[in-house]
Amino acid sequence: MRPMRFVHTFLAILGLALAAPGGAQPREAECLIPSKPGGGMDLTCKLAQKALHGQSGAPELQLSYLPGGVGAVAWHTMVSQRRAEANTLVTFSGGSVLNLALGKFGDADVDDVRWVAAFGADYGMIAVRADSPWQSLDDLLHALKRDPKKVLIGMSGTVGSQDWIKMALLAQMAGIDPRKMRFVALEGGGEQFIAMQENHVQAVSGDTSEALLYTGDGRVRVLAVLSERRLPGALSGVKTAREQGYDVVWPVIRGVWMGPDVREADYRRWVKAFDNMEASPEFAEKRARAGLYPFSLTGDALTRYIKQSVAGHHRQARQFKLLRER
Repeated sequence: MRPMRFVHTFLAILGLALAAPGGAQPREAECLIPSKPGGGMDLTCKLAQKALHGQSGAPELQLSYLPGGVGAVAWHTMVSQRRAEANTLVTFSGGSVLNLALGKFGDADVDDVRWVAAFGADYGMIAVRADSPWQSLDDLLHALKRDPKKVLIGMSGTVGSQDWIKMALLAQMAGIDPRKMRFVALEGGGEQFIAMQENHVQAVSGDTSEALLYTGDGRVRVLAVLSERRLPGALSGVKTAREQGYDVVWPVIRGVWMGPDVREADYRRWVKAFDNMEASPEFAEKRARAGLYPFSLTGDALTRYIKQSVAGHHRQARQFKLLRER
């Protein structure tokens, strides 16, 4: 047998030996986070890691990080090089779905990956430093209206990202041209809050789960949450944007997907694992501790939801003339 042929045969046999027999879960799996540590993507994988731990037959999730392009690097790595990895999950958020809809992943399409589970949601929020002169959303928007160039706003992503659209909708309602505002594009919620603490930006457009990581020490003031009604827990005293006269609601779902060539049996195995996880009595407590709120969809139901969301984002993007020409 030729040496190269022997190597290929050996690797094929090794792969079969390492595969979980009969569709059983392996002992370990990878949760890939497409951002730097400290933000909502990181939180999503850590929630799954904690919630799956101790579940009968569930693997131990090992976390890894692959930031870049606000999710684009991880997307293209999985789709081009790691298409069939049966035990690699990639975390996503509503912002990932928006970027996909806007063409920020190139010619990527909803059907390029397999959507496994969404197991929580949080909401958009606007925050400033605790020593900021702005005590309310109105204060911040009035400052922006007086001179939009004097207020730097930190966000995850660039123009057209969910953090940009959230702020653009609020600005538009206050009579401000969103294109005149100054944004600083950062990689994930962790970087946003660090930049604000260093006064590189004066406000942050982000998510409530990220804000909860930084409000405990009293250095951050959340001016508004973009939810239908006030949220329970640590942010219960924060008014919604609606209460302050700005009718903007922005839910952010969080979950995981897999590569497109993952075998059906392996895909269904993971869907079942997350169905069991979400049905466990302890999961609701873990989700709440992570600053997330109930939102449970898996498998085919989640895939339909993602497709509907992309269609909705297309309509919203046309409003701001953000759609990328294909």
